Amino acid sequence: MLAYGDCHLCPRGCGVDRTAGRRGTCGGTAELRIASAGPHFGEEPCFTGTRGSGAIFFSGCSCHCFFCQNWQISTFRTPGRALDADGFHALALDLIARGVHNLNFVTPDPWWPHIEVLCRRLRAEGETIPFLWNSSGYARPELVARQAGLVDLFLPDFKFADPDLARAVMGDARYPEYAIASLRAMVAAKGFLDPFDPTGAEPARSGVLVRHLLLPGHVENTKRVLRLLHDEFGRYLPLSLMSQYLPIPATAGRPPFDRAPTADEYREAVDCALELGFENLFIQPLSDTSDFMPDFDRDAPFDGNRGR
Repeated sequence: MLAYGDCHLCPRGCGVDRTAGRRGTCGGTAELRIASAGPHFGEEPCFTGTRGSGAIFFSGCSCHCFFCQNWQISTFRTPGRALDADGFHALALDLIARGVHNLNFVTPDPWWPHIEVLCRRLRAEGETIPFLWNSSGYARPELVARQAGLVDLFLPDFKFADPDLARAVMGDARYPEYAIASLRAMVAAKGFLDPFDPTGAEPARSGVLVRHLLLPGHVENTKRVLRLLHDEFGRYLPLSLMSQYLPIPATAGRPPFDRAPTADEYREAVDCALELGFENLFIQPLSDTSDFMPDFDRDAPFDGNRGR
């Protein structure tokens, strides 16, 4: 039984006994912390549909990317609220009652024991809503099979193909090898996203879609990611090529991370994806709005969800 004692839920393998109140590398103890929950419209249309994705944002993260847009909660600056198992269950039922298309566990890896208990309980109660594992891609592949026994949808990032860039950004050059191995396990267990409906009229119920965020000044990393994914999974792999990077306080004075990507950089990335022949591709036009740049110091972190 996976637990928080001698924690090895992520590749850091810190071995901390979180049940004793000690904080793992992710920042969490064994006390579940939820930063935000509600219908969310900032995901790809195949997850948000018409009624939104039931996003549950957890506090803490194992990656420690210094540019993280969720930095307030990934670093526990905004610790969120503590919930026991019954409180977590009640929160999930409230989201289901609000008509969301899925339960979207955002940055879930440090909290797998709580999530596993919740998912088993909901299925035992007859709930059929899809469970969505929305993760950094920095995962232990041997845990994916267990997660796939309950999780329907996998939405992993694939951040870095360049080990040196991974080391510089998150302090672990092993990210590419963990990301590709865990993604192999996800695809083997669930296949590609089904259905792949870019309009959102028919939300996805199972399968995998991969995200990659273009980083300013690092188009070559993006090209390496695209080639790696194409070589490994082929042109039908569902892929979201994101342009939404915006600088945060921690990136000040750290060029090129202190700026947004340029139109030319994103165009070069998109051209590479098209030349490789990706068929199921989400392209995100550059925008000067920050509707889905969160502020977790507010009860409603995302301006883009207001009025939806």
